[in-house]
Amino acid sequence: MFAAKNFLLTTTAAQITVDYLVVAGGGGGGGNAAGGAGGYQESSILLSLSTSYSITIGGGGSAAGSQSAQGTSGSNSVLSSVTSTGGGGGGASSTTLQNGLNGGSGGGGGSSSTSPYNAGTAGSGTAGQGNAGGLAVATGSTSGGSGGGASAAGTNSSVNTGGAGGAGTASTISGASVTYAGGGGGCGYNVAGAGGAGGGGTGATWVGGGTTPSTAGTTNRGGGGGAGYATNLASAGGSGIVIIRYPNTYPDAASTTGLPTYANTGGYKIYTWTSSGSITF
Repeated sequence: MFAAKNFLLTTTAAQITVDYLVVAGGGGGGGNAAGGAGGYQESSILLSLSTSYSITIGGGGSAAGSQSAQGTSGSNSVLSSVTSTGGGGGGASSTTLQNGLNGGSGGGGGSSSTSPYNAGTAGSGTAGQGNAGGLAVATGSTSGGSGGGASAAGTNSSVNTGGAGGAGTASTISGASVTYAGGGGGCGYNVAGAGGAGGGGTGATWVGGGTTPSTAGTTNRGGGGGAGYATNLASAGGSGIVIIRYPNTYPDAASTTGLPTYANTGGYKIYTWTSSGSITF
């Protein structure tokens, strides 16, 4: 939880220390496996007064357009020197594109739908930001691995059940407890993989479990997109977010762009960006 870190704001003649949360865009679901969550970072940073700092909100990765395609990775979110890495795209039901992509959290591994039914590798996470995706069983395209999340790796699939997305991490920096950066769920012939807590999308099913579409990662939570299955295509990853807070005994920011929301609550001034912008103290 963010509050447990107990960060304190300090100022010098020309600098101010603020708490931050930076979550990148989640990876897009692949044709067989799910997208990984966007990288998650929370800490504090020393910023200079009378200086403009740009803020970039990473977009979610695009979903695979067919069963044999990988999802694309999400985009990075940035605050000053802090960069959270976009989540990795999920793998395909393919003999060449079954691997999950590396990212803030890694995309799940898929499995090929033709003999020898080889399973792909899961994408790796970025240290301090997220975890690896899960693997698919090597039995054709009946199930797919899930995406990794900020606090847990994605789970492996079983023969007819998609892997559940890795869980995200809860933060109270906004004034309420909100969980971000959950991995997407893998596809399943009978049972789709659930999305990880923190905005991960669910995987698709087809025929065996009834026709159930995948779902996208949650907007501004950095969730990974759910995996596709046959004609039920994959879904996109969710966009990221940047939040800054500091004690309300200090003045408001001198200026902001990007239309951040502002709250003065719980003893803090809190600025939240859901689209790119800037801040000057």
